[in-house]
Amino acid sequence: MKKATLIDGDVEPPSQPMEQPALRAARLSAPPTGLQFRQRHFPRATHLEWNDWTWQLANRITSLPQLERFLQLSDEERPNFRGKGGLPLSITPYYLSLVDPTDPGQPIRRSVVPTLHEQLLSPGEAGDPLGEEADSPVSGLVHRYPDRVLLLATSACSVYCRYCTRSRMVGHHGRRDGLLQAQWERCLGYIRSHPKVRDVLISGGDPLTLPDERLQWLLSRVRAIPSVEIIRIGTKVPAVLPQRITRPLASMLQRFHPLWISIHFTHPDELTPEATRACTRLADAGIPLGSQTVLLRGVNDDVPTMRSLFQGLLRLRVRPYYLYQCDPIPGSAHFRTPVERGLEIIRGLRGHTTGYAVPTYVIDAPGGGGKIPLLPDYCLGQSPEGDALLLTNYAGGTYRYPV
Repeated sequence: MKKATLIDGDVEPPSQPMEQPALRAARLSAPPTGLQFRQRHFPRATHLEWNDWTWQLANRITSLPQLERFLQLSDEERPNFRGKGGLPLSITPYYLSLVDPTDPGQPIRRSVVPTLHEQLLSPGEAGDPLGEEADSPVSGLVHRYPDRVLLLATSACSVYCRYCTRSRMVGHHGRRDGLLQAQWERCLGYIRSHPKVRDVLISGGDPLTLPDERLQWLLSRVRAIPSVEIIRIGTKVPAVLPQRITRPLASMLQRFHPLWISIHFTHPDELTPEATRACTRLADAGIPLGSQTVLLRGVNDDVPTMRSLFQGLLRLRVRPYYLYQCDPIPGSAHFRTPVERGLEIIRGLRGHTTGYAVPTYVIDAPGGGGKIPLLPDYCLGQSPEGDALLLTNYAGGTYRYPV
């Protein structure tokens, strides 16, 4: 078993007073995790090692022989390992502890374990479905909207979601600091030369897999650009590698306000005490948190699951922001739902729970069209007399608004 030096040895107990309500809710909704799994599969790992994010990265599950130690693989899961190329396998021990070892239909398991369906190409699918490469003036940067850019800081993630929009690029290149540094410099130069850019989203890969020092260097350079008002970070780390959200990291991020973080949450089973603690630490550092969720068939495509997820996120001080229609990457047909299903979920949320728990349902238009919001039709048109607008509410009632 690989070992790593402890970076944040100050592991806090799970009963800090300010965290108790959210932690209690997470414990009630999440499956058993952590200690039993660690004792069975990583008996030599200490409590401090398990809670060290570098240990988690060093001990990721990345091959079929490794995965077979933990899961009873189904006939659909096993064949995908015969081919080469495609999106790599990578699951942190922590996140694997949330996976059901015997049920291939478990939502979290479906989202991270490869299946043979990934090898089936369907009409309309493409390696770069959003046309990012056409909007990339320099390598590692996408400039699609007038006042904001996407900076792809790394191609590495701690866990690879099987429906990843950037499956064409993530996980295929080792981290080479010299080349990465040169790419960052070119991206920074582009932003400096385009003063209309006021918002920089740092994503990847997952930028929170970078060491504190590297991330701080990049953030400081972006913050020093006069035109940049807002910095955002896109990450799934609080859900799949919550040990990464250390006190030093939160303290460092706090220096670059206004800084926002968008977290990729998929299912209520991710709302564990560990994820709660990570989000609490970020929120306590004054960082506004939003969530971005991909609608996935058989994973989260029903109203009760989404309601549980979004209400649970609010308890963690994470505002549901976007619900994405799954992008048509190669081999994703088994994940994609009809658009009507997403509209049904929005109808099942709007009016039935707080508005803060209702995200914007969007399609990121293939070919570079950007995010297009989709809403159920609440406007029925004008009254026969032409003196009112007819509206329907969440409960199906019809109302008149004078025009």
